[in-house]
Order: sequence, then C-alpha cells, then structure tokens
Amino acid sequence: MNTPLTSAPPSRGPSEHEVRAQIVDAATEYFTRYGYEKTTVSDLAKQIGFSKAYIYKFFDSKQAIGEVICANRLAAIITAVTDSVEDAHSATEKFRRMCKALLASGRELFFQDRKLYDIAAVAAASPWPSVQRYEEQIRQLLTKIVVLGRETDEFERKTPLDEVVSAIFLVMKPYFNPLLLQYNLDSADEATVQLANLVLRSLAR
Repeated sequence: MNTPLTSAPPSRGPSEHEVRAQIVDAATEYFTRYGYEKTTVSDLAKQIGFSKAYIYKFFDSKQAIGEVICANRLAAIITAVTDSVEDAHSATEKFRRMCKALLASGRELFFQDRKLYDIAAVAAASPWPSVQRYEEQIRQLLTKIVVLGRETDEFERKTPLDEVVSAIFLVMKPYFNPLLLQYNLDSADEATVQLANLVLRSLAR
C-alpha cells in the first residue's frame, strides 16, 4: 500500500516576493518624502525595520531599488500612451495623441511626484536599463505608427524606416526624456503641437 504524499508545511513569514515588494513600497514612500539622492540604504533599513544586510539580500544597491521604482513609473507612462493611441483611426491622429500623452504623463510625474521624478532624471542621465527600455518602447510605438501611415498612404515611403523613426525620436526626446523635460516645461504645450505639425508635414506624401 502506497504511503500518501503529504503537502509541504506552510512557510513561515513573508515570501521573497513579498519582502522585495515591501522594500520597494517603503523606498517609494521614503524617496517621495526625502528624495533619492539624500536617502541611503541605512535610512531604508531603519524605515522598514530590517537590517541593512537583510536588504542587500534582495537588492545589491540603492540604485537597484531605484531601478524598480523608476521602471514602474516609466511603465505607467507607456501604458498611458498606448491606451491613448489605441482607438485613434489614423496614423496622423495616433502620432498627435502620442505626443500629447507623453507630455501629459511626464508633466504629471514632475508636478505630482516631484521626488520620484528626480529618480527618473538620475536614471536618464546614466542611463539606467529602465530608461533604455522606456526609450526602446517609444521607438517601437513610433515605428508602428509610421508603418501604419505608410500602409494607409498617409505617409511617404521613400525614406528608410529606421532613419525616419530615429529623426522623429530625436525631435521628441526633449519632451519625454525625464532629464530634459524639466528644462522644457514652460513652452512644452505649444512646442509639442508645433513639432507634431512639422513632423507630420515631413511625413506627408
């Protein structure tokens, strides 16, 4: 007669995922209050009630914690932009909405979560992997819009696709890159509309 298998006893205490999430949540709150640059891992350890060594079991540096927070914020911006352009019926309208949504999301982060915006600015200066992924996602969205415009005869097809996307990306960068946006906020609304018009004229057949 086979001995029935017994399930493993439930683990005690929080899981590794829960501990990581707890550290990130506490760091987000602490960075929001005091800023990324002024916060140390020792500060976070005291805030959470863990030892500094215990935090280093999950994150090898303060930057690694900031990287997760930055990635979460930038992912939220990409989601907002994607949602904004999704139901637009033309490539032209998708591009206009993309410009508007990127600016609106960046501005919201700047004014509502100013301390967290500072993390994004530090990340953009390096740049951290989260910013590199963010910029690559913007390139991918731009590529889809330009390809759609060519397929629907809205945009010209002579210029190589990668050249077009790279040029548009560079023109838009001051209004979506966290490090640069803070220096362009005063004229951002008018500038992004004018840049969108200029880009669309250059893309026209």
